[in-house]
Amino acid sequence: MKTSPLQAVKERFGDKEKLVAAVKALATEDLWLPIVNEVKGLERVSNAKLLRLHDTLARVKKDFGNRGKLIESILTLGKRQKDAGLKGRLETLPTPRLVDMHASASRRAKTEEKTKATAAKAPAKKKKARTKKAKAKAVSGAPTAKKTTKKKK
Repeated sequence: MKTSPLQAVKERFGDKEKLVAAVKALATEDLWLPIVNEVKGLERVSNAKLLRLHDTLARVKKDFGNRGKLIESILTLGKRQKDAGLKGRLETLPTPRLVDMHASASRRAKTEEKTKATAAKAPAKKKKARTKKAKAKAVSGAPTAKKTTKKKK
């Protein structure tokens, strides 16, 4: 059975104060946009959200180093490295949303590579005629004509 967020906090950090301290330690200017309500702070955020935020920030720090490199990676996967407008828009987004966008872009890039590889391997197949009349036309090379119907007045 899945552990509750409180149990996960107790297993990984001991208590919520240590989790909040760990998130604050990761939430530097390089990884985090300061968009937290300063009156309430991170202490009033739920355990599940704090755990998810800690995991996300730790992953970004390990994989990319900072937000700028994450944004560059998203732009590279989307083949839009020179798009200054998109880069400016991505810089305003929170880090967890950027991580989600990177995952989507990497999946999209993988599927594009697969389709290009399969398209290069398999040549286009000719359609086969279904009826005898269509087969005869295909063999003779005669153009096909559409049937026209006259409208009744």
